Amino acid sequence: MSEAISSPPATAAWTADLGRAVRLFRAFRSERSDPDRFYRTLAEDSVALVGAYADPRGATVLDVGGGRGYFADAFHRAGATYYLIDSDPDELRDLGEPAAGTVVASGMALPVGDGQVDICFSSNVLEHVPDPWRMADELVRVTRPGGTVVLSYTGWWGVHGGHETAPWHLFGGHRAARRYQRRHGRAPKNRYGESLFPVTVASGLRWARQCVEAELVAAFPRYHPRWAYGVLAVPGVRELATWNLVLVLRRR
Repeated sequence: MSEAISSPPATAAWTADLGRAVRLFRAFRSERSDPDRFYRTLAEDSVALVGAYADPRGATVLDVGGGRGYFADAFHRAGATYYLIDSDPDELRDLGEPAAGTVVASGMALPVGDGQVDICFSSNVLEHVPDPWRMADELVRVTRPGGTVVLSYTGWWGVHGGHETAPWHLFGGHRAARRYQRRHGRAPKNRYGESLFPVTVASGLRWARQCVEAELVAAFPRYHPRWAYGVLAVPGVRELATWNLVLVLRRR
């Protein structure tokens, strides 16, 4: 099977062109200085991406790790019935009291029955759990047959794999954390080995291809324009160049 399974279909709301890539990159640069701009831009783009594979209107959407609430607003505007599970109470309260339908729980043990949601979504969370493929299995488990799982995460060997400690994480996660501590006088928010783990692009593709309960529909670099998707097909290169991997699966 080809490594690059397929690219997403272009829709009126979502097209993987250079303009979108530039817009996301500019928003990403403002993550620390203007987090509202960054997260709102990412949330709107994420809902449009999900909409390329499953209509959110009237659908039950479970967001695993959605945190601050920006994704809730975007999915509600799209007409979805939205539920959020996150393990960090402080993150949930960052924009005020969490909305109804919010549950504090681990993504590795979702308090949801089998086959209960139409769309299960998780953005940039997998690299923050110690057993990422257990969490990925949980996303599939709670999705109904015929439903859609959209999972994205940041690969460790990419330029942003160490999050705020990047690019020094490429020389070792613990070393990068110590350097950050020396320069800033505080530990990084994402602590290597505790809340940040080295998840590879190859491991995500392997999990998705071997998933018995769901079919892999698409795999592609999230922030790239369509013409750059070919990096995913080249072992080694994909770890450095993918940055953020999207996996879309259909529950069997």
